[in-house]
Amino acid sequence: MKVVILAGGFGTRLSEETQFRPKPMVEIGGKPILWHIMKIYAAFGFRDFVICLGYKGALIKDYFLNYHYLQSDITVEPAKGAVTCHQKEVEDWRVTLVDTGLETQTGGRLLRAASYLEGQPFMMTYGDGVANVDIGKLVAFHQQHGLLATVTAGHAPGRFGALTLGETDRVEQFREKVVSEGAWVNAGFFVLDPKVLSYIGGDQEPFEFKPLTALAKDRQLAAFRHPGFWQPMDTLREKNQLETLWRGDHPPWKVWS
Repeated sequence: MKVVILAGGFGTRLSEETQFRPKPMVEIGGKPILWHIMKIYAAFGFRDFVICLGYKGALIKDYFLNYHYLQSDITVEPAKGAVTCHQKEVEDWRVTLVDTGLETQTGGRLLRAASYLEGQPFMMTYGDGVANVDIGKLVAFHQQHGLLATVTAGHAPGRFGALTLGETDRVEQFREKVVSEGAWVNAGFFVLDPKVLSYIGGDQEPFEFKPLTALAKDRQLAAFRHPGFWQPMDTLREKNQLETLWRGDHPPWKVWS
């Protein structure tokens, strides 16, 4: 199953960092938060990534084009034009980098990446949030309920899309950006059937508005309840919180060894 990561937004609430680079390239512990997200999925065996680029996407392309060298010790012989890698451990990932447009909304980015999904169910998340979600259990939950979409429901302040959950884990209602401290909210980490793409109207369609609202109305959106750690990185304060956690003994989203 492929993993789509939305990495094209402007990241305006973190402008201290994003005036120089896209938000997914903002570093936690010396590594882009995008790397941390990919490590979470890879820990559960999901290593085939489709990254939707937009704002300053060339910097993400450069990062992966040079990834092998960045992760290794190297010997450079300028006169010969030769570079020898003394390879350290390099992740066994497959990364497809898709230019999905500068002004494209989240739903539109999914549509633009559709040709790389091969008509198969896929996972999707945002390029600015980490969690200790059990991805294996998330996928199994999605396969068991048989609906078109699963969203991971986490706890966070009320600037996120609030979910009204029924007793059977179906999402009865989806309301974007409702002020409700402590509610179940959209934490990303979706599993989606390709039929979900038909709910998206075009480039300017945010996935979090009409598509998710319609899926909930059609009773095709389930919630995987995750009471554990989840933290987006929308502000400098949140970035600094993640840095502090990473420097601790047990960063809560570090599910890999």
